[in-house]
Amino acid sequence: MDTQIAPRLAVETAGGGEAGSRRRPEAKELYEATVAALRTVFDPEIPVNIYDLGLVYRVDIVDRRHVDVDMTLTAPGCPVAGEMMNMAKRAIDGVEGVESSKVNLVFDPPWNQDMMSEEAKLELGFL
Repeated sequence: MDTQIAPRLAVETAGGGEAGSRRRPEAKELYEATVAALRTVFDPEIPVNIYDLGLVYRVDIVDRRHVDVDMTLTAPGCPVAGEMMNMAKRAIDGVEGVESSKVNLVFDPPWNQDMMSEEAKLELGFL
């Protein structure tokens, strides 16, 4: 049975119209751009990005401009935990349309190799 957790898109909106003439990306576009940004962040000890490694559990788009992410680590005692969270936040904050972001460190459920994408498993020789 495949236990990979796919980060979900949750959208919360408040209010209706958009102010100004600058077009804000729709929630789905912002979600996809955020995922693309997270795929540029690599675990320093493993040559696979944090998204395909299965470390990103949740990506929420709030009010079409704030991104809230839950992520984990391959091990609770990871020596680069703080830096990995900062790298993820910097990547998200660099996405056009993101006005703010928050990266939360979670350990439930515990990460395991089954959470990796097929591409990550292939890259690491698990397939």
